Amino acid sequence: MPLSVIRFDMRCPGMEPNEAQKQYQAALDMAAWAEEKGFDICVLSEHHGAEDGYLPSPLVMAAAIAARTERIPLNIAALLVPLHDPIRLAEDIAVLDLLSNGRVSIVAGLGYRPVEYEMFDREWHRRGKDMDEYLEVLLKAWTGEPFEHRGATVQVTPKPVQQPHPMIMIGGSAPASAKRAARFGFGFYPPVGDERLSQLYYDECERLGREPGWVAVPKGPGTLFVSDDPDRSWAQIGPHLLHEATTYHAWQHPDNRLPGNKQASAVDSAATTIEELRTEGVFQILTPDQCLALADELGPLGPFTHHPLCGGTPAELGWESLELFADKVLPELPGTDLSNLL
Repeated sequence: MPLSVIRFDMRCPGMEPNEAQKQYQAALDMAAWAEEKGFDICVLSEHHGAEDGYLPSPLVMAAAIAARTERIPLNIAALLVPLHDPIRLAEDIAVLDLLSNGRVSIVAGLGYRPVEYEMFDREWHRRGKDMDEYLEVLLKAWTGEPFEHRGATVQVTPKPVQQPHPMIMIGGSAPASAKRAARFGFGFYPPVGDERLSQLYYDECERLGREPGWVAVPKGPGTLFVSDDPDRSWAQIGPHLLHEATTYHAWQHPDNRLPGNKQASAVDSAATTIEELRTEGVFQILTPDQCLALADELGPLGPFTHHPLCGGTPAELGWESLELFADKVLPELPGTDLSNLL
């Protein structure tokens, strides 16, 4: 049955630091609560240089959540690998894996905003080559053995709990991403429900003689809130959801015109008003009964993606949605075993 997902990107538009701090505290509380209620996974994302404070340090955030929880898997989707130093990244992920007792998984992404590459003095046109190089470095680093890196012998310790390494999937909507996932023997996390991409991944795995990993194809609404009165909730939450939608849309599409950038996303919205957003369906506010009907449509592993602080949604409104889901929807759903996937 569907996965119960709780996700945070920590956009806090217009908030002063003390207000943003309260949102971060709410996120930690919500993650701990989600584990207690039996949610399946907690997802964090990464972007840089955003005016609304989009989470730039998901590994730090994941470590804080790991300290508040014991069971719930922690997924970074996506981690923008080419923007990091690969040796330091290997160390940070290994420490996070130890802190969480092997609960961390990574969706490795290139990103799609040239401004982020400029911010870190990275070359946009090299991003694919850098991704390949850095992934190779991560795999060598997590063995704990010395290896050659840029003319020096280096050794990364401690080793992560997960062996041979934490779970990695490759994110991306271009054919090169599917081929990269197959080449490295990783799972594939396309942000669009394009069967051709998934088939390309499977075909490439077969050609290379590799066992395919998990292909996580998006299903259902990108963001879900639960309410006994969706009209009231749209009036309260709608402006925050619209901020999320329009900002994400503005980030993607100018970059799509750049050579070689094939970014696309199932959660991209072209809406410019709350009413358009509501009609479109990427963001949904459903009653508990509607959630149960959606569960039948989504089928196994289709996600109920709760984004309770979406676009700076006040924590009290996020809590209302989460608690209603836990009280009236979650008890009606059978448990999901992710042990063979994450």
